[in-house]
Parts: sequence; C-alpha cells; structure tokens
Amino acid sequence: MTRSAITPKQNLQWLYVTTATDADAQKLARTLVQERLVACANILGPVQSMFWWEGQVQEESEIAIVFKTQTERVDQLISRIKTLHSYECPCVVALDVKNGNQQYLNWIIKETT
Repeated sequence: MTRSAITPKQNLQWLYVTTATDADAQKLARTLVQERLVACANILGPVQSMFWWEGQVQEESEIAIVFKTQTERVDQLISRIKTLHSYECPCVVALDVKNGNQQYLNWIIKETT
C-alpha cells in the first residue's frame, strides 16, 4: 500500500476540541463548517475527562470533536472556537497531518480555500 505525502503547500491539521454538551458540539461544528474554516467535523461523542482546574482534580463528561483544516486557517479557527465556546479555557489542540489519501486531503484543501 502506497501512502501519499502532503506537499509543503498543502499543510493540513486536525484540531481536537472538547465541549460540555452534544448541543454545544453540534453548534460549534455546524458553524465552523458553514464558515469554511474546516472541511469536516467529526463529533466523536462522550469522553470522560479528568483534569486539574482551579487547584482541584475535576471529572466531567465531555463531547470530543475532530476538525480537519489547512494550517493557514488554524490561528483564525482557534480564535473563532474561543469566541464561540462555553468554556473559559477550551481544549483546542492542533496536530499535523503527515500522510493520507491524497484525494481526501485535496478535498480538505478545496473546501477550506
């Protein structure tokens, strides 16, 4: 099986984001897709999160989302997520996409250009 490398001009990223509720995830995903900041949003569903917040270990059920976009959109996307998000300090983590189905990767670029 051959994997296609992404060329430097096609830098792509996945953003991992969590929200408090499914309704929040749906609203965030729909808005970002409609604004073409992302080509796709996968709402993964409930995850159990444990984290430090305000000096104590917290445990909450959250909804995880993966967004797919171009690297050049990431700063604008993070800013937009922070504006729309209900959390004071939302989880937004960008991960580089190194390889994949070139046809799919081209689709991400087309839909976010």
